[in-house]
Amino acid sequence: MWDRLLTNCHVATMEPGVPGAFGAIADGAVGIQDGRIVRVGRRIDLAGYRAQRIENLGGAWVTPGLIDCHTHLVFAGDRAAEFEQRLNGASYEEIARAGGGIVSSVKATRLASLELLVEQARPRLKALMRGGVTTIEIKSGYGLDLPSEMKMLRAAKALGDSEAIRVVPTLLALHALPPEHARSRDEYVRMAVEEMIPAVADAGLATAVDAFCEEIGFTPDEVRALFEAAEEHGLRVKLHAEQLSNLSGAALAAEFGALSADHLEHADEAGVRAMAAASMVAVLLPGAFYALKETKRPPVALLRRHGVPMAVASDCNPGTSPVLSPTLMLSMACTLFGLTPEEALAGMTVNAARALGLEKEVGTVAPGKAADLCVWRVSRPAELCYWIGLPGPERRIVAGEDA
Repeated sequence: MWDRLLTNCHVATMEPGVPGAFGAIADGAVGIQDGRIVRVGRRIDLAGYRAQRIENLGGAWVTPGLIDCHTHLVFAGDRAAEFEQRLNGASYEEIARAGGGIVSSVKATRLASLELLVEQARPRLKALMRGGVTTIEIKSGYGLDLPSEMKMLRAAKALGDSEAIRVVPTLLALHALPPEHARSRDEYVRMAVEEMIPAVADAGLATAVDAFCEEIGFTPDEVRALFEAAEEHGLRVKLHAEQLSNLSGAALAAEFGALSADHLEHADEAGVRAMAAASMVAVLLPGAFYALKETKRPPVALLRRHGVPMAVASDCNPGTSPVLSPTLMLSMACTLFGLTPEEALAGMTVNAARALGLEKEVGTVAPGKAADLCVWRVSRPAELCYWIGLPGPERRIVAGEDA
């Protein structure tokens, strides 16, 4: 006997092998046992199965739980005052010289206790959960020294341990140059490579390593050294690449079999081709594109042409994407980047799972996968993208239980 049977529903399985848009099964049902999906199919075909709980969903749509595969959720303080200053005419450089920008987030994060970081991040996490997120990646990167980076990763773990959500921690080891290393850049990179990665790997605090490869960030050679260290310590890699310029970061990430390259507004065909050959995912971040008032869009046509899967994420962070709505990202992915609703929803389900290396666990409604699901009171899945900032699902299920 199964634990649960969800019936009288339509299922957007998002399974690539299921024919039709969204891999949809009309008038379907989903069987759940021990936190996993055991059967998905037409309601008539599952009618003979017994379950402790049989739940009539009244024609609602069931999708995989949403996956936010790129966030900077843990940090202290906020930068709302800087947002006001920019709108009143202050430049980014003026704000930075006055102690604002990423330096202000670093200072606040270093001063905050582990408990305060968790306390401040929890409302942000709850908002994303209400929007339908059941798996989230959380990066470090606002500590910029070993104790603070490890504190951020421990905060991410604490959030995952205390909330009904899967947290995937990433060490963003090369995010920005800390003020104390303004004249000792090489020393900071050496510390990230030789101290930060080994310590985080030994403590089991992260599953992947990330970097910001940009003219205002870190060079390809510096990123290469970081990725070599990550590889040596058994950590996967991903990269902030081609957001503001093209340093061939996507191709560099492909050399290391990266999970993803993220942003990609300035990616060219050579980079996209390399990503395709390495079976990487392109993570698109419309929130940052919007907040920064960018005009150059990611090369969606090139990504389609070369068969690179596209994920969509919030990039939740205090400076350039203060986003707390996953469904808003679905809408923006369509309106700003030209994705179809099916591509956008795949971007926060099946392709987002691939971007985290979790494609065997979550991302589709299929037998054997974790029963992480959302129940939506909509007439068709495209409504998740059509409504601008749809509040969230009627029901959110994690590991087979309402959450």
